[in-house]
Amino acid sequence: MTNQLAALRCTGIAKGFAGIPVLKNISLTLEPGTVTALAGENGAGKSTLMKIASGQYSPDEGEILVGEHRLPAGNPQAANHLGVAIVPQELASIQDMLVYENLFIGRELRRGPFLNRRGMIAEAGRLLAPFGVAIDPEARMGTLPVGVRQIIEIAKATSRGARVLLLDEPTSAIAEHEVAQLGHVVRTLKAQGVALLFTTHKMEEIRAMADRVVVLRDGALVEDSPIDAITDDNIVQAMIGRELDDLFPERPACGTEVLLDVRGLVVGDRPPVSLQVRRGEIVGLAGLVGAGRTELLETIFGLRRAHSGTVHVAGKKIRPGEPASAIAAEMVLVPEDRKGAGAVLGMSILDNATLPRTGAFSLVGWLRNRQRTDAISSVMDSLLLRRRNLDQPVETLSGGNQQKVVIGRWLTGPVKVLLLDEPTRGVDVGARNEIYRIIVSLAAQGMAVVMASSDMPEILSLSHRALVMREGTFAASFSQEQLASSDIQDRIFRHASGQEAAPAKELRHAGN
Repeated sequence: MTNQLAALRCTGIAKGFAGIPVLKNISLTLEPGTVTALAGENGAGKSTLMKIASGQYSPDEGEILVGEHRLPAGNPQAANHLGVAIVPQELASIQDMLVYENLFIGRELRRGPFLNRRGMIAEAGRLLAPFGVAIDPEARMGTLPVGVRQIIEIAKATSRGARVLLLDEPTSAIAEHEVAQLGHVVRTLKAQGVALLFTTHKMEEIRAMADRVVVLRDGALVEDSPIDAITDDNIVQAMIGRELDDLFPERPACGTEVLLDVRGLVVGDRPPVSLQVRRGEIVGLAGLVGAGRTELLETIFGLRRAHSGTVHVAGKKIRPGEPASAIAAEMVLVPEDRKGAGAVLGMSILDNATLPRTGAFSLVGWLRNRQRTDAISSVMDSLLLRRRNLDQPVETLSGGNQQKVVIGRWLTGPVKVLLLDEPTRGVDVGARNEIYRIIVSLAAQGMAVVMASSDMPEILSLSHRALVMREGTFAASFSQEQLASSDIQDRIFRHASGQEAAPAKELRHAGN
């Protein structure tokens, strides 16, 4: 600890909701010009602590000091005035407004009674320049990638004098190259003396950006260490309160029977794609954002209609553009956006799990409640779903448990082919381990699994075979043995970015 005045100091912070403690006696200090990672599983209290530090919530006990000033409880305007700003997961930018209008909303520059638009455009360019990203001040916010909008929100905060910046899951919804841009922004602000606190589930980001890591578990602060003084395993152990077995379970042997056979599938204006997946095989789809992985999975499942080509499941032809046909053939899709497309968050676990198979739990239009409750309870028990009961709303579950519901609701009936799109996005490390074990267990039971993932360790450690996608087609294929090579990540990136082309023979057989 240095002798300089702390940028922000939390002392004895406690907070509960409906009598349930969420934070317990948290004391934390942020120094100027430092980057602190706030780690912990979903539900550990990270977002609550940030909202208290930014004045959005009032603590039940304790106080916040910003410099030498006490932060009035539950007063975000006072927090902003004292130089504390938060960039939340759900960005507050107004999509229909221009970049410079967002930057100056509420403090517009004027020339007499008129808006000084030219002055705001010029000043916006000056404010954005230090962040090293080419952004047109006159671009409409809604047309920009999430990562760029995030940087604009950071520029807005710092232009208003923020000396403490809180970033809540800043990389959860942005592309890999945007993560690199964010890293540059963080380093720039650090050099300017800003104190930064950010949350993330990704160990590589903690290691790359943070000077220090603080871990919350069950609302208590259990670790506070310089990043160079703690290992990744120690961080994970602090988060989950136990030693984590090998994160990735051993892959099962796969069979020879082809369960998914995709031939000449044309998605949009992309080249035709062919793919075969065998019983018990896990095929990983790697690639950069926009490579076409989600579009391919949705077309195979029937959410999108292919221009041509065929899909067969265990020899049964799927009618194009008809998810009901896919489900009848025992093929299911777990989508990337579990909150928007995977689950109805306001509904209970029981009702969510009933939705895909309502017919199986109905008799002449009436739900057979005991049958569905028994079946769904059994499946959720097998997935180790943490819940109070089946009537609990899905929105009250952690991200990992929400994902278990989205996967588990298909497992009340037979499944031959499982399509997974970013199965662990926004899921903490403890729940990731459990989801990986679920995926491997389902493959061991004989399911054919196709998994699109932007998480390279998932691709390398779970897949029997990895296909690299670029511009909607397969750019390369790697066997399980090749995935273990020391240079495989570089090779995958080079194929994904178009820097290296696979031999024609390899491309012809990429999907097999």
